[in-house]
Amino acid sequence: MTIDPGAKRAILDAVGALEGEAEAMLAGLVRFPSTLGNEGPCLDHVAELFAGLGLPVDRVATQPSKLASHPGYSPPLLSYEGRDNVAAVHRPRAATGRSLALQAHVDVVPEGAAELWTAPPFEPVVRDGRMYGRGAGDMKAGLVSNIMAFKALREAGLAPAAPVQFQAVIEEECTGNGALATMLALPRTDAVIIPEPGPGVPALYTAEVGVVWAWVTVMGKPAHVREMQAGVNAIEAAMAIAARFKNYENEMNRAERVHASFRGVNHPVNVNLGTVEGGEWNSSVPSRARIGLRVGVMMGYSAAETKRDIERIVAESAADPALKGAKVHLSWGGFMADPCVFDTDAEIVRLARESYAEVTGGALRDYPATGLTDGRFFTLYQDTPVAVFGPDADAIHGIDESVGLASMHAITRTIALTLAAWCGTEPA
Repeated sequence: MTIDPGAKRAILDAVGALEGEAEAMLAGLVRFPSTLGNEGPCLDHVAELFAGLGLPVDRVATQPSKLASHPGYSPPLLSYEGRDNVAAVHRPRAATGRSLALQAHVDVVPEGAAELWTAPPFEPVVRDGRMYGRGAGDMKAGLVSNIMAFKALREAGLAPAAPVQFQAVIEEECTGNGALATMLALPRTDAVIIPEPGPGVPALYTAEVGVVWAWVTVMGKPAHVREMQAGVNAIEAAMAIAARFKNYENEMNRAERVHASFRGVNHPVNVNLGTVEGGEWNSSVPSRARIGLRVGVMMGYSAAETKRDIERIVAESAADPALKGAKVHLSWGGFMADPCVFDTDAEIVRLARESYAEVTGGALRDYPATGLTDGRFFTLYQDTPVAVFGPDADAIHGIDESVGLASMHAITRTIALTLAAWCGTEPA
């Protein structure tokens, strides 16, 4: 749908006038340490932001009993009490356009060693046009862009001529169950936009790997170090099991296994030893160790097949005489997610590309992601076209995470124009 030139100019001018408010909103969101289990206060704040748009707000519970049979469900790590997802819906006076969902996640990964940060990770600071803080890039800037794009239309005297959903969800970083619950609770829309950050550049996601999380607990036999040969070192046994996954990683990255979407990407399937805990005393042979593994899944393979591979590797490890009788237990919690190729020929994607080019004079870089997003749910299980694109972010999941503020504003302009073109407009 073509946007009237005067309306387009008014929308873009409104985004410019809202830049200071957008940056203050982002800083306010970054101040919430919304790590796993701690998302509640941030979700309450987002509910207030949605209400500030004049929209009715609903809370969507994530209920494992209702989701467990869905192929997109992942086993949770803890209770969902007190951290319901937030949704709001704009309804037009006359629905003449196509409906749209604007989705973003509020959860962030742990900050790591806070002393390594230049400034405290949940005290946002701006340096050289970038805002620093955990979650600034991944992906609270995208949430701000969703809100401000809609507000810019309102400031321009316009409103979308179709239903527009706002979805703020949890656990994108570990299960995606928040996105799944919210998607299923709301009516299917004609398209979805998720402004996930690009890898140091503004980017559009073309594909993403799947991910499986696995937990291996090893029970050894404690002993005093003077008699350590009589014991079974659980930590050493756990490290031996983790080492076996490097051969698997190399196998899954063989050229013939890499999907065409990832050709030219070095080492797209990654196995990460993410957590290690265990031991009781430096002078005792440790009796227990637990490791957490993240295993990537390439297109053409499934999370279920990867799960079976993990079971096989752990079983082979447990039977190895080198482990000297250690008892090994494998469990699941976190991602059980399939890979996904996005339809980059979809009209919503084309509109996003064109809008970004118009407001910046540049192009969104195609990005086959070696991580994953909530976009997979809409593509794999709802057959809904989804445009996953966002601002340049740096050091996400690392130290001194940041987002380019000019890039965030460019994404806001892009979403605003795409929203107007996709949904059509009516007087506010």
